Amino acid sequence: MKKLFVKYIKRECTKKEVQQIVSYFKDSRDLSDVPTIESVYELLNEYPDMKEDVANRIKNNILEIAQNNQKKSFHKKYHLLKYAAVAVLLLGLGHFYQQGYFSKNPKLVIPPESITLSLENGDIQIINEVGSAKVVDDKGHIVGVQKGNQLVYSNDITKDELIYNTLTVPYGKQFKIQLSDGTVVNLNSGTSLKYPVAFIQGENRHVFLNGEAFFDVTSDKEHPFIVNAKSLNVEVLGTEFNFSAYPEDNTTDVVLVEGSVALYSGKQTSKEGVTIVPGTKGSLDKNENSISTEKVNLEIYTQWVKGDLVFRNSSFQNISKKLERRYNLKIINTNKQLNKEVFNARFKEEPIEIILNDFKNSFDFKYKIEENTIYIN
Repeated sequence: MKKLFVKYIKRECTKKEVQQIVSYFKDSRDLSDVPTIESVYELLNEYPDMKEDVANRIKNNILEIAQNNQKKSFHKKYHLLKYAAVAVLLLGLGHFYQQGYFSKNPKLVIPPESITLSLENGDIQIINEVGSAKVVDDKGHIVGVQKGNQLVYSNDITKDELIYNTLTVPYGKQFKIQLSDGTVVNLNSGTSLKYPVAFIQGENRHVFLNGEAFFDVTSDKEHPFIVNAKSLNVEVLGTEFNFSAYPEDNTTDVVLVEGSVALYSGKQTSKEGVTIVPGTKGSLDKNENSISTEKVNLEIYTQWVKGDLVFRNSSFQNISKKLERRYNLKIINTNKQLNKEVFNARFKEEPIEIILNDFKNSFDFKYKIEENTIYIN
């Protein structure tokens, strides 16, 4: 129950867990598991996504109820425990209902800027990049540990069937995951990866990508590693490569750093596909459903893992897409000539204003920023 109360205050409870808390208050006379006022205060202060005015409002209401209860009862300790949790539960629920966090059927409402982990049973866990958490399966076994911006799955877990989790990274953020076989995947902004909690002996290692990721695949000749991005599959035994498969792009691109990979689409097999060598980009044209290859500068496609943005002979229209993903904003550009202009540039983790001013020095244009939108004319 203590863990549930913590999850509730941090707005991480599932519908089933909220109902469990409500039932607890209805049926239990022993409230020794309920958090004290001090611990509630600490949780409200520690949770960064809760607005300060909301946290203060809940604190003030708790304090007011506390003073009233102290006047009415000699059993202060019991009532202190009781009113702290009841106030958080009822006032919190009231606030969340008003703000639309719960519908008629209570469910977790996820802020759009949150990194999330979707479990096989439908539960969704919000990942706090500066915190830590444990990933638990439906039997209560710990299958992974998250610390900071990395999630690591255990290689000691065995499963009789494939159980998938999905990690989703919104625009403006990046995240790293180590799968149960030791494969490390860096996920770029606006990306989701669906993967097994544990791979099964005798079967291919199969994951599903939407967005962009850099894979460092653990070698295992008996179990090929396959990344599926809708119409394109990439099969490897152990290698490093970048896979970009954003749905809004016209092509799906794979850039190989080392080893070898096979690209194939539709109902093809890996033997019928195209094999590329290090320093090569393989691209699937979504309209033509054809795969082409070319030699490329690797750092253009891989430096994002280190936080850099690298552009070589890139149109401003394509640059704008990457800036939107990196900075989680919208760019509305009415300057058609600028959209066609080609640039070479490299940026570290600069504020968006500095980047725009650098482009402005090369091609004169005016822009303004309003909230989360950049207007260029």
